[in-house]
Amino acid sequence: MEATVMMSIILVFVLGSIEFLFVFYQWNAATKAVQVGARLAAVSDPVASGLNVLSVAVESPSLAPGDAMPIFEIRCNGATMSCECTGACVGVSGYDAKAMNTIIFGRGSSSCTDAKSFYSAGMCDIFTRIKPENVTIAYVQTGLGYVDRPGGPVPTVTVALQNLPLQFFFLSGLLGLKNISIPPLTTSITGEDLSTTAPM
Repeated sequence: MEATVMMSIILVFVLGSIEFLFVFYQWNAATKAVQVGARLAAVSDPVASGLNVLSVAVESPSLAPGDAMPIFEIRCNGATMSCECTGACVGVSGYDAKAMNTIIFGRGSSSCTDAKSFYSAGMCDIFTRIKPENVTIAYVQTGLGYVDRPGGPVPTVTVALQNLPLQFFFLSGLLGLKNISIPPLTTSITGEDLSTTAPM
């Protein structure tokens, strides 16, 4: 009887330790995936259609070439496939699913785990459970760039995860652990050309 009680305790402890390591792996992989996504978003076509030509679109009698870019903040949500803009949003026309897929799946890919190199890897090449609906991207003007800049504005790009649950294999049955989401991990980086091709 004592052996039965002790074996049960030891089994829960061993399985719990394995589960903890697997949860730690998921957290670490998700963190790295967000970092890769932010880097890719900074040098790819923006998910907010028209953002890469915003610096030309805002040129007006009151804003001449070389003037400071006006303030804007654009938030794109993969779950709703929409972008919301506040501030100077001239020419920003909506959500670009192809641009989001580039960030999720990588350059020239439409699936996970097929990246030939780190250069072409997307978020789901790092953590295969990430899908477009798990990602939000924010483009926020922070004072860099200028009106009529050939490469477009220079916003701070923030990539974040949302609604991505942790997977439990042993403890979900033993202790009922499920539906625990990975916290909204975020990574911010300064945008560059916001284009997959060099500006003309």
